[in-house]
Amino acid sequence: MKVIFTAALACFSLTGCLGYHIGPVKPYYLRDVHTIAVPTFKNHTLLPHIEVLVTDTVIKQLQQDGTFQIAKGEDADATLRAEIIRINRLPARSVRGNVLRTVEFNLAMSVRYTVIGRDGTQLVGSAEATGATTFFVSADPATDERQALPLATENLATRLVAQLSEGW
Repeated sequence: MKVIFTAALACFSLTGCLGYHIGPVKPYYLRDVHTIAVPTFKNHTLLPHIEVLVTDTVIKQLQQDGTFQIAKGEDADATLRAEIIRINRLPARSVRGNVLRTVEFNLAMSVRYTVIGRDGTQLVGSAEATGATTFFVSADPATDERQALPLATENLATRLVAQLSEGW
C-alpha cells in the first residue's frame, strides 16, 4: 500500500509541471521565426531624424528580450517594418493661477508595424504600439521635449517587443 501511495505521489508531482516551458514562449503564428531583421523605421512626423532613435531602441529591446535574434534582411526569418505615425505633446498640468502656462506635458509616440515573413507573407497584420512619458518644462519646452523623447521611445520599444514576443 505504501509503495502504491509513493508511486501515485511521484506521478502527481511530476505531472504538475506539464505544459510549462523554459525559455521564450512565442505566439503560435511566430513559432517558426527565430531571427528578425529591423530596417530603419519610416518617419511620418515633423520631427527630423527620430526614426534612427526609435529603430535603435527597438533593436536594443529585442536583444534584451532574447525571444528573437537580430539578423540582416536576407538572413532573417522575418522582417519588422514600422513607421512612426504620431508624436503628441499635450499639456498635463498648468501653473496655479495661470491656466495658459503649462508646467508639465505628456509626450506620446505611436508606431504602426507589421511583420513580413521571408516568403513575403504577412505574419503579423498591421498593429500599433504607443509609448508615453511626462516631462516638466523649465525654460525651453523644445529642449525639454527633446530630452524626454528617449524615455517615450524606451516605453514604446518595451510595449512593441512585448506585443511581438508575447502575442498581445
